[in-house]
Amino acid sequence: MTKTAKKRTAARSGASSRSRPKPSKARQMGNRITAVRSGTKQSVAVEMLRSPGGASMATLTKATGWQPHSVRGFLAGVVRKRLKLDLVSAVVEGVRIYRITGEHGATPMDTKPVDRKS
Repeated sequence: MTKTAKKRTAARSGASSRSRPKPSKARQMGNRITAVRSGTKQSVAVEMLRSPGGASMATLTKATGWQPHSVRGFLAGVVRKRLKLDLVSAVVEGVRIYRITGEHGATPMDTKPVDRKS
């Protein structure tokens, strides 16, 4: 074995375990409900979803400037998973309306929610 090959194998085996970064404190805290900062696009969207009438995809895309696929990702990833809010959707006059229910949500809608496919 040449000198450079010996150096490479020695560097890989010893240094890799020491130079590995420790997990951040945010990950160590686990599933914690975090608040949305005020004045952001996310806070605007959450407030719209908490309103009594809820918000449609068109109103959310217009208010935030996001594309529809980004709004859907926000609803699934941030609202449902990270913030752990109860998000329901219903079709009202042919338009799907999204709304946050629960203690922070607004009054119930007059329509029956549409069942989601499992």
